[in-house]
Amino acid sequence: MLLYRVIYASEAVGTTGSSTLSIAQILGVSEPNNRRDHLTSCIMFHRGRILQAIEGQRVDLERLMRRLEADPRHMSLNILSNAPIAMRRLEAPAILCADPATLLQKIGLPCISLVTAPAAEAMLELSLAA
Repeated sequence: MLLYRVIYASEAVGTTGSSTLSIAQILGVSEPNNRRDHLTSCIMFHRGRILQAIEGQRVDLERLMRRLEADPRHMSLNILSNAPIAMRRLEAPAILCADPATLLQKIGLPCISLVTAPAAEAMLELSLAA
């Protein structure tokens, strides 16, 4: 079974990700959906932007990405990385990446809008090491 990791960045629409309630609602829906589809993910919200890494089988990731591209809570969804992986690094169906400002600072970027694929991978590694 070949696994893939997709990392995307997008602009949050409205109040998406700007409050604890909004984030809890997103995680509350994502967790059972990802569990059903055998996906694992880590999501980060920072200054009106979203960065998410998702791991799973290609068909499941493609189905999720179609849903996300149609989701009115996202604008300008940009796939930074879409590549096969040897093994999962993410263990939970949907986890919130804590302290995005510190992770961004560690890689020398002020905001998610400037994150490149290598920077996103570096942030994921830093997040997993914490």
